[in-house]
Amino acid sequence: MPSVDNCLTIVGRVTRVAGKRYSPAGLPIFRFTLEHRSEQREAGFPRQANCRIVVIVCGEDQLPLAEGLTPGTTVRAQGFISRANHRQGENQIVLHAERIELLLSSEEH
Repeated sequence: MPSVDNCLTIVGRVTRVAGKRYSPAGLPIFRFTLEHRSEQREAGFPRQANCRIVVIVCGEDQLPLAEGLTPGTTVRAQGFISRANHRQGENQIVLHAERIELLLSSEEH
């Protein structure tokens, strides 16, 4: 299958921290939920954009930063999206973060 673009960057506040677990292969995996709220423009009109997405951090690179997250922390997460898993249904997606950046609240917009 040819490679296609799949990149999401989103800013939001951490609402839930699920913590660390390990994959069957022994890789550390950290999960948290990110809530995004903003006003976007669509067809020239303002539109409220609100969503929550589960963010998964896998491997050692971003793990120290992820483990320090607490509810209320504002972050920018960047990575690729994929289906959550077979048990949670086809329409739920998660963000597999390759980069997480802590933001000050004034940097949100």
